Amino acid sequence: MTALTLSTAAAPGLRADAIVVGVAKGAKSPVVAPGAEAVDQAYDGKLAGILETLGATGTEGELTKVPAPAGFKAPLVVAVGLGEKPAKNAAHDTEALRKAAGVAARTLGGAKKAAFALPVADAAAVSAIAEGVLLGAYSFDRYKENGNGKGAKAGNGKAPLAEAALLGAKPRDKEHKAALTRATAVSEELNRARDLINTPPNDLNPESFAAIAQAAGKEHGIKVQVLDEKALAKGGYGGILGVGVGSAAGPRLVKLSYSHAKAKKHLAFVGKGITYDSGGISLKPAGHNETMKCDMSGAAAVFAAVVAAARLGLEVNVTGWLALAENMPSGSATRPGDVLHMYSGKTVEVLNTDAEGRLVLADALWAASQEKPDAIVDVATLTGAMVLALGSRTFGIMANDDAFRGTIHTLAEEVGEPAWPMPLPDHLRKGMDSPTADIANMGERMGGGLVAGLFLKEFIGDGITWAHLDIAGPAFNEGGPFGYTPKGGTGTAVRTLVRLAEQTADGAQG
Repeated sequence: MTALTLSTAAAPGLRADAIVVGVAKGAKSPVVAPGAEAVDQAYDGKLAGILETLGATGTEGELTKVPAPAGFKAPLVVAVGLGEKPAKNAAHDTEALRKAAGVAARTLGGAKKAAFALPVADAAAVSAIAEGVLLGAYSFDRYKENGNGKGAKAGNGKAPLAEAALLGAKPRDKEHKAALTRATAVSEELNRARDLINTPPNDLNPESFAAIAQAAGKEHGIKVQVLDEKALAKGGYGGILGVGVGSAAGPRLVKLSYSHAKAKKHLAFVGKGITYDSGGISLKPAGHNETMKCDMSGAAAVFAAVVAAARLGLEVNVTGWLALAENMPSGSATRPGDVLHMYSGKTVEVLNTDAEGRLVLADALWAASQEKPDAIVDVATLTGAMVLALGSRTFGIMANDDAFRGTIHTLAEEVGEPAWPMPLPDHLRKGMDSPTADIANMGERMGGGLVAGLFLKEFIGDGITWAHLDIAGPAFNEGGPFGYTPKGGTGTAVRTLVRLAEQTADGAQG
């Protein structure tokens, strides 16, 4: 991963492959952003004009390269757009900084060192730029010729940017140092989630995912408990078993427990971990199977968030539940019409085996409820309906408490993860009535994402605050990279969960 340093060095004398500067949209022409004063001065104050001549406008994500001025030890200046120029005395939006740093870091793949002379108004800006660099420089080359997943050149590709110096950030400033430490921990764990999502299902199944969690637990002081097929059967986890029974790779329920001696609050995060989803007997149509390795993105996000909380030493207890299974068709697979006996004691009639995520989550949610945490948040690539509703970059938030749903939405937007609050209409519950069991795993087709949320609500313990994040849209980017988001696994929801844990810890301290 890219090495980050805080530096007060002057840009002209810094040995680097490139100097990254920001440019904003002014009223009539682009404006060089704060942090790049020394660079602009070396162009006799004409850098903005040069960039405009080359077609730059300062639009967010726009990137323009120009030769460095005489006397610079770096040969290249990379100007990246920050969007609209902020009002007088206002700082640049942190998400704009994060995206700009990400675009530059991704573009500078193959470089040994780059200096980022972006606006550093405070520690929040340091954190945003650092996150943008680390997330934007991400690459997954493990399966490429000569790739080893550690930054080596992969085939005809380029190694990630090796080092980035954040100019204007103070190495001895406690807040700046803390911001860098936090950004590094969160970004490294988010990139670990991306790695898991991108790993092909022949290498990542429930058993191997559980082993990865156990290794991380040992490294970071997290208690890890793994329930295999026998333990799941003995415990009555009919939902997880029912989904995983058709695969040669048995299911697992993994519990990760991070605790802090001073914690006053307890959060439970629950992740859907379908390491491959064929749809089961209700087989997915052609063209819908190729990216189904990403159906464990929720579990990857939960795993990463718990480890990040441990690395940051947050004063809150966080329990992560990874509901892991492979959904395959076989002679032993669950059939449409079968009835599963869930861990909660409820029975579920399975009308569609491709509505499997809610089944594994139901068992894990009930298990999490038994510990009576202060709040439960589940994360899942749950429904195509949510993609139709919100598109490929925004996840939906449902909850049994309006205030908690609003909090999650605010935190998601704060960290740069687009989200939108969604309702849980009571009238849709009737569609899941079953003549055979307590509830069916399918209801009305219209509003399918909301129906799935209502199903999950049935498995939340009384009096427990709960939210459901349907990340089906943004979890896996099938298009080209943008901002600090790569093609493939994105790690969405990790930063929202970590921010919730931080806020919970801060609130308990107050």
